[in-house]
Amino acid sequence: MLLISFGTRPEYIKIKPLIEELQNKVEHVLLFTGQHEDLLAHVSDSTVRRLQVEDGTNRLDSIVSSIMNSDEVFEGITSVLVQGDTSSAFAIALAAFHRKLKVIHLEAGLRTYDLENPYPEEFNRQAVSRLADINLCPTEESAANLAKERISGKVYVVGNTVLDNIVKIEPEYSNKIVITMHRRENHSLIKDWFKTIDSLAAQNPDLEFILPIHPNPNVYKHKDIFEHVRVVDPMGYEDFVKLLSQSRFVITDSGGLQEESSFFRKKCIVCRKTTERVEGMGVFSTLCPTPDELPAAFLWAHEQPVPDPDEPCPYGDGYTSEKIAEIFAIEGT
Repeated sequence: MLLISFGTRPEYIKIKPLIEELQNKVEHVLLFTGQHEDLLAHVSDSTVRRLQVEDGTNRLDSIVSSIMNSDEVFEGITSVLVQGDTSSAFAIALAAFHRKLKVIHLEAGLRTYDLENPYPEEFNRQAVSRLADINLCPTEESAANLAKERISGKVYVVGNTVLDNIVKIEPEYSNKIVITMHRRENHSLIKDWFKTIDSLAAQNPDLEFILPIHPNPNVYKHKDIFEHVRVVDPMGYEDFVKLLSQSRFVITDSGGLQEESSFFRKKCIVCRKTTERVEGMGVFSTLCPTPDELPAAFLWAHEQPVPDPDEPCPYGDGYTSEKIAEIFAIEGT
């Protein structure tokens, strides 16, 4: 039996279309690792196992140690699927490896090769690659990373499952600029990012800047800096995707949002020092390492918001889950 784990909102968004595709095809159960409790309200599957995390002084340590000592969640399991690069994904993969269970890594091969950016995710995904039996890569670039690292597991290029959620949505263009900001690497610069964004909004009154505020206290406490940006409460995924599909372009420090925005053919300003999603650079996205560089990046996106129409989305076609189901049939998962 296949165990599919999730615990955060981004993880659930990316496994949701796969779960739907695997119904009546692959026997599976879900494991909820507990980071975002409200997710369970959206899960109709009654076969959800729950991890009990015993909190200690370090949350990451607590997640890892709790998983490593939870034999019951692996009862009757022959293979596990982990998505992405969270510490819980790493711990589940390691626990499965210790139990000689097959490990399947969804969204494998993404790399910055900088352990501080993003931290701790870059370590987590590199570590999972060393022990995964099957690597489901979103792009040829990510597969090439694994080949370069001489990983031992099988490698398939399938695209990214997140696009399966939005394949039927027709994008349009408006004057809305969508902003998200939350990464821990940016917490020390949040005030500067917010001030620069607000200044750009003041200089462009014909545009509507919208920021769904992240609940992290290190972000939320600075929301009053904005005078010209519309700050809204965190949005549900469907509402946010609708807003994204109608936007002019995006300013973000998110990883996955680079994939969705490119699928909608929106330009994306990536407010980070580096990115693991290099395939869209220069066409769909541009790196903006510091707030001082944001005005120039803003001009790049604003003056020609529609990417080259001859360039396909580099992250998939919206039918990744179907490809994975076919692979599982071949692999006997």
